[in-house]
Amino acid sequence: MTTVQQIAKHFRDVHFGGNWTAVNLKDALADVDWQVATTRINGLNTIAVLVFHVNYYVDAVLKVLQGEPLQASDKLSFDLPPVTSEEDWQRLVNKTLVQAESFAGLVERLAEKQLSEDFTDGKYGTWYRNLAGIIEHTHYHLGQIVVIKKIIKEA
Repeated sequence: MTTVQQIAKHFRDVHFGGNWTAVNLKDALADVDWQVATTRINGLNTIAVLVFHVNYYVDAVLKVLQGEPLQASDKLSFDLPPVTSEEDWQRLVNKTLVQAESFAGLVERLAEKQLSEDFTDGKYGTWYRNLAGIIEHTHYHLGQIVVIKKIIKEA
């Protein structure tokens, strides 16, 4: 398995299962409805905000993988549009999962040598750093989602 294939697999695993942490975004969100997703507990971000935030960066890099320029701003990464219905929530979850699969598929097509090249601009580091970073970022917020979900369900 090539390095790009391993990165794509690792990215899929955190979204769809199969990683050694035995937790993934799809399963963690499967029993979350829009009311739970938008419940604020102890001043923490909501599950919906965290899902949006995780996907914000996936969406930005997905566009780069599709040949578009990088257009993202950390200050906008938590600006979730209002989720006021189950339809809104499911739209967010579905978008996140569909884009995750598209992202992984495009990562698999990268040339191995591209991993050591600058990602759009040298100030962002290499492609490898950014792809590994998105996976780490997703795991980090997935942990938060699981804990917040547990707190809400036990309340």
